[in-house]
Amino acid sequence: EVDALTKELEDFELKKAAARAVTGVLASHPNSTDVHIINLSLTFHGQELLSDTKLELNSGRRYGLIGLNGIGKSMLLSAIGKREVPIPEHIDIYHLTREMPPSDKTPLQCVMEVDTERAMLEREAERLAHEDGSLSAECEKLLELYERLEELDADKAEARASRILHGLGFTPAMQRKKLKDFSGGWRMRVALARALFIRPFMLLLDEPTNHLDLDACVWLEEELKTFKRILVLISHSQDFLNGVCTNIIHMHNRKLKYYTGNYDQYVKTRLELEENQMKRFHWEQDQIAHMKNYIARFGHGSAKLARQAQSKEKTLQKMMASGLTERVVNDKTLSFYFPPCGKIPPPVIMVQNVSFRYTKDGPWIYNNLEFGIDLDTRVALVGPNGAGKSTLLKLLTGELLPTDGMIRKHSHVKIGRYHQHLQEQLDLDLSPLEYMLKCYPEIKEKEEMRKIIGRYGLTGKQQVSPIRNLSDGQKCRVCFAWLAWQNPHMLFLDEPTNHLDIETIDALADAINEFEGGMMLVSHDFRLIQQVAQEIWVCEKQTITKWQGDILAYKEHLKSKLVDEDPQLTKRTHNV
Repeated sequence: EVDALTKELEDFELKKAAARAVTGVLASHPNSTDVHIINLSLTFHGQELLSDTKLELNSGRRYGLIGLNGIGKSMLLSAIGKREVPIPEHIDIYHLTREMPPSDKTPLQCVMEVDTERAMLEREAERLAHEDGSLSAECEKLLELYERLEELDADKAEARASRILHGLGFTPAMQRKKLKDFSGGWRMRVALARALFIRPFMLLLDEPTNHLDLDACVWLEEELKTFKRILVLISHSQDFLNGVCTNIIHMHNRKLKYYTGNYDQYVKTRLELEENQMKRFHWEQDQIAHMKNYIARFGHGSAKLARQAQSKEKTLQKMMASGLTERVVNDKTLSFYFPPCGKIPPPVIMVQNVSFRYTKDGPWIYNNLEFGIDLDTRVALVGPNGAGKSTLLKLLTGELLPTDGMIRKHSHVKIGRYHQHLQEQLDLDLSPLEYMLKCYPEIKEKEEMRKIIGRYGLTGKQQVSPIRNLSDGQKCRVCFAWLAWQNPHMLFLDEPTNHLDIETIDALADAINEFEGGMMLVSHDFRLIQQVAQEIWVCEKQTITKWQGDILAYKEHLKSKLVDEDPQLTKRTHNV
């Protein structure tokens, strides 16, 4: 069954690759550790995603690849990972695409088995050592190879693999459990651990934080800061991009635009450049209008005026020929919307002396919880994986029942819970429009439902295409439209940012802040928490405690905990 699923995924990837057309010319030296590709074009099913642009990836840089959902970021990463762009063979690439399949191997074995790369490195080192000449670039490459061989030393390998797995949340006992006993999210962490263990020359990561909790996100951020080769990263987390990236690549309008610095610096630089571009655009348009007006008025006047008109016409032609400044085309801004829910007098939900465990002999997840939540509650739940954040939301909605104690809810309260498996409930053969009309038959008019769906960033063809043809981000929006139209008093959001782009997350934050009801959030996105949460509750050691401070202070607390556990991490970070 596992082999069949793996084959199905491989076939799907092959079909996608077959529908992809990539052209480009290597402009950097074939032996260089930098990659410069010009005249790069990328099409998928005939749709042009990139046109005559350049790809520049320099050694020692960590790039954040950003752009709107569906613009082709993952497609570009796949094309690079599959070497459909002309990348020299001496640059080894690791593209993290999917989780490890279930098997009898342990996470530690899975990470250790990628050590076969050492043989390739030894062959390459031997070749360089025997080549004539002492080009500084070759000497540098040889030194790098020896450094990497030392890193992959068998004596140190197991300790290094274990350290990476520990950073990603695996206890020593978990590291020796069979892979088939883990969920997909944990198997994805094993795949990520393999990528970090190999330390390839070019590492491509697509949304690596999607299956991580805040603790693991902080560890990964600190770990990637030490990456000295080429890293290309897609992430919806502005906070993560700020912490890791030295450069930003903006995929926009079928071009790749490059910015130095992290995400915040990119935003600042882009605003300044666009402001200057618009000034230049308006100046040119004014000049053109003035010259055209002069030519129209005096082109057939006296000889002197006609000569001046001819001169202006030549100037105008030169301006046109040299290329005019384009108007700034802004990304479409999205808005989310949660309808008014009306007031309910407190207490809305009372948790009284609640304890919970999944099985009679299992460990207690919670012990003697006591708290209340109302329509003005704005709480983010934080804590390590397995501490019970999602469990608490399920207890509050009634999906799980307390082992001991009682949860009292107001008789009229409606709760909307967003979770990572909501997409699985969608009917993939229906379009978003058909699906919403089926779920909400009281809305009779198609046009009214079109307007409703449009509020969640689904427009035109997207509304009438089968849901299976939509991107993950677009499917998320169908889920949000469905959830919002239940008209809940309380929003329980469990990892709502997976598969959403940065602009959509900001739109979601605005909608949450305008929502009249209460909200509880579980998220690995520090920025979203900072935007919407008024309180931070820490789920740990069978209880819930209120954090005295904001989420940024909590992040610093996690960092200092990491350094206490792994002093090596701070040494390596400071040496970069």
